Amino acid sequence: MPRHVPATGQRTCHDTRGAERPCAGTGEDAEHRAGVPWPEPRFAVRGGTVEDRLTGLVWSRDADPLGLPLTWPEALEAVRELNGRRHAGCADWRLPNRRELRSLVSHQTRRPALPEGHPFENVFCGWYWSSTSFAGAPAHAWYVDMDGGRMFYGGKDQSFLLWPVRGAGNGLLARTGQRRCFAADGGVAPCAGSGQDGELRMGAPWPEPRFEARGEVVLDRLTGLEWMRRADLCGAPCTWQEALDAVRALNARAPSRCPWRLPNVNELESLSDCDAAWPALPPDAPFEGVCAEGYWSSTTSLYEPDWAWAFYVGKGAVGVGQKAGAHFRVWPVRDARLEV
Repeated sequence: MPRHVPATGQRTCHDTRGAERPCAGTGEDAEHRAGVPWPEPRFAVRGGTVEDRLTGLVWSRDADPLGLPLTWPEALEAVRELNGRRHAGCADWRLPNRRELRSLVSHQTRRPALPEGHPFENVFCGWYWSSTSFAGAPAHAWYVDMDGGRMFYGGKDQSFLLWPVRGAGNGLLARTGQRRCFAADGGVAPCAGSGQDGELRMGAPWPEPRFEARGEVVLDRLTGLEWMRRADLCGAPCTWQEALDAVRALNARAPSRCPWRLPNVNELESLSDCDAAWPALPPDAPFEGVCAEGYWSSTTSLYEPDWAWAFYVGKGAVGVGQKAGAHFRVWPVRDARLEV
């Protein structure tokens, strides 16, 4: 089975109040540590560039090479400027897509939310542009917050920072699904020469068909994960601990060599299709009962450990919710069974 979901980097478990607790039996991200593990060391410095050995992508060591915030069109144009002056000796820089940018985030750290011991310089604890437009309102584009790790979208006329990347990577990260390009006003625009996600389509291509329905479960052939076909285990929003408990009860009712788990935040985000919205899922995905409100992940927010990460499936955004509140629903996942 393919493996296109990196581990989140989370190593500690935290209860509803945010207090650290032993991981055994919790069902939390740090107990399962699902996904492709990080290499050690993760980064290799090569002059003014840094290779991420997890993804194979090469980043500017200077995380703010322009030294000023830019609108989204300005950021795309600024990449051409960096290439013209061979920033760090290279002339093939580009604006990263949202999945590439988010791949730098560590869910064990904050301020910045980057892996411990990272070698980057001039990291700003704030928002960085991606090359990916928000399909639900294309006058907006996705950005990632390096303070805490959130991913949301903002108007292309707003000003945020640029962190350029180069290279095709090693195939770990999958494409975002974006196939169209958009102007600053949201109108569909030609892709050629734009430098947008819809032109470059960086990452591992999606298989055709991507999903395979297997009765009450659905195999995602891109990631090798199996999801419950009905995307609402509890039938209503619940608290974070109730979500963990519900998955534990599901496994108790039907023991399996491949038990269900509450997905980590990277596993949830892997379902997204950035060419779609409401929901931000591939149009041929055979799921039932998908709720646009959002889904709990098993990943604690280390920014405030009484909060946990969630995937807003309507928009495709990644945010947080307070663990004690009945904010989100439950969508169990498991590694694909060997038997078919």
